[in-house]
Amino acid sequence: MYFSQQNRIFAVNQNNRNMAQFINPFSDWGFKHIFGREISKDLLICFLNDLFAGEFVIKSLAFGNKEQIGLSKDSREVIFDIYCTTDEGKEIIVEMQNRGQEHFIDRALYYTSRVIVNQGIKGEWDYDIRPVYTICFMNFIDPLLPLGKFRTDMILADRDNGKMVSDKIRMVYLMLPFFEKTETECETDFERWIFVLKNMNTFERMPFLAKNAVFKKLAEISDLRTLSKKDMDKYEDSIRIMRDAYATYKYAIKTGLEDGRKQGLEEGMAQGMAQGMAQGMAQGIEKGMAQGIEKGMAQGIEKGMAQGIEKGMAQGIEKGMAQGIEKGKAEAEHLKNIEFAKLMLSDGDSTEKIQRYTGLTAEEINEIAQSLH
Repeated sequence: MYFSQQNRIFAVNQNNRNMAQFINPFSDWGFKHIFGREISKDLLICFLNDLFAGEFVIKSLAFGNKEQIGLSKDSREVIFDIYCTTDEGKEIIVEMQNRGQEHFIDRALYYTSRVIVNQGIKGEWDYDIRPVYTICFMNFIDPLLPLGKFRTDMILADRDNGKMVSDKIRMVYLMLPFFEKTETECETDFERWIFVLKNMNTFERMPFLAKNAVFKKLAEISDLRTLSKKDMDKYEDSIRIMRDAYATYKYAIKTGLEDGRKQGLEEGMAQGMAQGMAQGMAQGIEKGMAQGIEKGMAQGIEKGMAQGIEKGMAQGIEKGMAQGIEKGKAEAEHLKNIEFAKLMLSDGDSTEKIQRYTGLTAEEINEIAQSLH
């Protein structure tokens, strides 16, 4: 989403350039031509006062050296777009960044820190630091800043209660893609400034001329028709550099997206195969267990029945034989008692005596006696 919106913003600027009457402030030369010269110093003062309206008023300012040499031979040189000091001693850096840059937030912090470090003096010094403000115009969206928020002010404050601890460092980030007000919706001069700077290279006429005289001066200074041939050549070079940088940026994005798609496809296939194999194994084990249990139960029942029948038959035969033998013994004993009863009846023994010796009932003994007659 960031890239498509950035591309659209730049494409609109480029497509309207041929019909534009005013300088494109997003070009390096154009931005410095508008805000970084003595003749246009009033424009910068007016903008800064509108930016910090209600906080302080800048009456005058002096441009400083935009090139800050390294603190040692191994230190990095710093070049600001605009660097100035106000009549109250505040040091202000103004940067215009037309396209996204890695670590841009850190870069702004580094710039701010360098100006603070340069305030140090040899000898006795009580660390009385002058405030340093860095204002960043950003014609792109940085995901490290709050999304959807046009202006972000960063200060040194207590993390818990938000109370400012020091006013010596302040960084203001202005993400222009999030400023979406139309000409009629702008209510303050600061909003009018942002609307004009964001759309200036598309205007055929400068808006807000009746609202504030500063926009009349802005129109005069940024009118392409008033540029000398030398300045026009510089401006054209700046536009060409900006266009080439954009083309490189766009190509890098396209290449990165293609590489990302390819890498994502490869990683996705590898991950998908790994996940598929893992999932397939899990499902296979689960299904196999279920099928195995089901099959095992069927096989178990079948085998159990067979084993049961076999065992039952064996047990039945064994038990039947035991019972048969027992019954046979009992019947043999009964027959022996019958024969013994017959002998005792022949001897004239009484029924009671025969019962006592044979265990036969009186009815059985009577039946045996009748069979003898």
